[in-house]
Amino acid sequence: MIEDVGGNPITNVFRGLLIGSWIATLICWERRKVLRPVRDNKLRRDVRNFGMAALAGAVVQLMEAPVAFWLARRAEKMQAGLLQHVPGPSIVRIGLGIVLLDYTLYQWHVLTHRVPFLWRFHQVHHIDREMDASTALRFHFGEIALSVAYRAAQIRIIGPGPTTVAGWQIFLFLCILFHHSNVRLPLAWERRAAWFVVTPRLHGIHHSIAPHEVNSNWSSGLTIWDWLHGTLRTDIPQKAIVIGVSGHLNDRDQTIGNLLTLPFRESTSVPPMSPRSVRQLPSLLT
Repeated sequence: MIEDVGGNPITNVFRGLLIGSWIATLICWERRKVLRPVRDNKLRRDVRNFGMAALAGAVVQLMEAPVAFWLARRAEKMQAGLLQHVPGPSIVRIGLGIVLLDYTLYQWHVLTHRVPFLWRFHQVHHIDREMDASTALRFHFGEIALSVAYRAAQIRIIGPGPTTVAGWQIFLFLCILFHHSNVRLPLAWERRAAWFVVTPRLHGIHHSIAPHEVNSNWSSGLTIWDWLHGTLRTDIPQKAIVIGVSGHLNDRDQTIGNLLTLPFRESTSVPPMSPRSVRQLPSLLT
């Protein structure tokens, strides 16, 4: 495959076909097997979420991707970063790099919930009153811009090459589309999958309005990070979850104009932390 002009070794065409096919599959799946009731107008939500996604995607292409792949090429050329000193075949470094990038993204996700300035932007993602595959794309462009510095630090310290970064990006994108989707998997299947990756029921708990629920299940790809940090919660039935952010549940809060300007209009408090940690077996999913 010819390298993308932005330095990504996986072409835009291949990425577009893969991710587009996965989005189409999830949308069809959501229509046939619904996990949570659909109450808001689906077309209106999709237009709003894809509109937000277009702005965020532009920032990714113009800011994040050039920085990430320039640093990745430099890491490979200068032998800089942790991975560049790992012996063995390149496939080992690629696999380890994806794991380390996934873990450090867990830490960034925690920061977006704990640092008030970052939460101003990240709450735009959580204000959606329902959750489906389109929610996975709904991020404020300001949050993506702010994440560029963190992404640069990730790559500078870990030292992944361009192939590793590209592979991680595809893995991450497929994962977040899946676990935001409103797909009802057979419970036995989801319990098995939840040992390894974040699933729709797990991430539904994270999007709850309740502080002790939203402050759990922060992993984006691999479930192990929540397990290790005692933030894995599996005991909340989907029918008991109210999705959204307290104080932002009316129709006006959902407009694209409000979502774009919200981080600049008002200060906000982060969701209060639960006084106890949780670490529950994925087999408890309900």
